[in-house]
Amino acid sequence: MGVKSEIESKFDFEIVDEFLDHYSLMVDSMELIVLDLAKDELYKRSVEELFRIFHNIKSAAGFLEIEPIRKLAAFVESVLEELRTKEGKANDDTINWLLSVSDQFSAWERDLNNDTELTPIPYALLKIPDLG
Repeated sequence: MGVKSEIESKFDFEIVDEFLDHYSLMVDSMELIVLDLAKDELYKRSVEELFRIFHNIKSAAGFLEIEPIRKLAAFVESVLEELRTKEGKANDDTINWLLSVSDQFSAWERDLNNDTELTPIPYALLKIPDLG
């Protein structure tokens, strides 16, 4: 049984379907928002938008008991909390790390849609980049 079947067995189909729709929209927008962090004039708006996205993913995944997604979203949210206090654009390390995070959430979107097990989190994502 894949992760989608597992959550559908515990929760109403409409709740799962709504989560999948919203999750897909958030994942689809991540990469462009991350790239906007490299622009001084878009940094603040972009970091706030990413924070909101990961907060929403964390909350929804927590409700649906999808622990890997919830845990990584919470971890990324904590890094973004620190980035919210930073002035100016993000450095390359931060942007590359967030792009890798985006790739992981995209892989999980495919896993959910294909009803397979969730792709394991690469160790490199658990190392906070130099936020300098």
